[in-house]
Amino acid sequence: MKIVIIGGDAAGMSAAAKAKRVDKDAQVVVYEKTDIVSFGACGLPYFVGDFFDDPNNMVARTAERTRESGIDINLLHEAVQVDVPNKLLTLKNLTTGEERVDSYDKLMIATGATPIIPPIQNVELKNVFTLKSIYDGIDLKQAALLQRNKEVVIIGAGFIGLELVEAMLKLGKKVRLIQLDSRILPEAFDQEITDIMEKELTDQGVQLQLVEKVLAFQGKTTVTDVVTDKGTYKADIVILATGIRPSTAFLGDTGMNLLRNGAIVINEFGETNLKDVYAAGDCATVYHLIREENVYIPLATTANKLGRIVGENLVGQKTSFQGTLGSAAVKVMDLEAGKTGLSEGEAQKMGLNFKTVFINDQNQTGYYPGQADIAVKLIYEAETQVLLGGQVIGKKGAVLRVDVLAAAIFKKMTTQELGMLDLCYSPPFSKAWDVLNVAGNNAG
Repeated sequence: MKIVIIGGDAAGMSAAAKAKRVDKDAQVVVYEKTDIVSFGACGLPYFVGDFFDDPNNMVARTAERTRESGIDINLLHEAVQVDVPNKLLTLKNLTTGEERVDSYDKLMIATGATPIIPPIQNVELKNVFTLKSIYDGIDLKQAALLQRNKEVVIIGAGFIGLELVEAMLKLGKKVRLIQLDSRILPEAFDQEITDIMEKELTDQGVQLQLVEKVLAFQGKTTVTDVVTDKGTYKADIVILATGIRPSTAFLGDTGMNLLRNGAIVINEFGETNLKDVYAAGDCATVYHLIREENVYIPLATTANKLGRIVGENLVGQKTSFQGTLGSAAVKVMDLEAGKTGLSEGEAQKMGLNFKTVFINDQNQTGYYPGQADIAVKLIYEAETQVLLGGQVIGKKGAVLRVDVLAAAIFKKMTTQELGMLDLCYSPPFSKAWDVLNVAGNNAG
């Protein structure tokens, strides 16, 4: 059997490695558009912020080591067309420009996503950056380490935008964060949580500008100013953190089912609607356990898990993905925040009969050093009190509590059960009644 995988990052390489381990006789071929495989882009903001020096720390496994395991890695090859009826794939060698055709018995698409570039005038000026590839990170870091580049404008207050704020402040930059929406992270967190985040940003000296649209960049060859619908601001560096789009344009004439944004719709086995064609990662949907529908939530954790499952299924197994809760976390300066399951906004859109509870407490006892504020929000069914979602923000220990909520939601626990859940207690780590217990017990 010949398995061809397009894309050599988290989902693709997880699938390739698993398929080869399960069936050592399978021919596994990977085509990757860049010259690196198994690259973890999640570390890019911290590399740029000089939290570590070597970009290769973000590469989990080199192409050379992967080849040693019997996987055929082809770097700098871009898929340009898929002939599904004849099981043929047209590939372009990005070094020579030549095209060739390869065949497959089973195909996996793991092409990831590319940054969304808003329609901003003069976006091609120097020192205007996106952050997706290892080379994006190297270029941005080189510019950020130059002392003459003092003013940084970040456009977009999502996860990457917020992580870049910390990176730039660590490098001593003056940071302006511009967001089109009325608050930061509007799709991930509810307003009680983002209000705390926004206060932390402004307390740390960030110029946070909401409900503001960027229109143009100014400068002869290098950006000097950012023009919005509310003003003009000096900028030595501009970073576009305005989201990503699935890299699936080459599939346009295949008849593959796609979401409006281009994400490939897959089932619990990673299968597309086309025979013997699978997909996973940032180019594909995932099934949401609570929403009970396919959604686009590009996360490295899900990419690795689905990649592993697809790898098994490519060699004849029938392993299913149990679904996602969209669990995610972010560090906002001295605070950390996480979420899992539904937000209040999502529950409203679904028309659910639900309630919420929001609790302010402390993370641990006051007589041991390190006590800090912590806040928890729960979303739960009004009649049954079954947990639907949760969000936590605070300092030490906030995000790990979200992992407890993820397990509780997955097992359909009620707020009463959470209130009496046997959680660890010791003065350096919590109070006798942990904030999760308190939140559960306060749910009415």
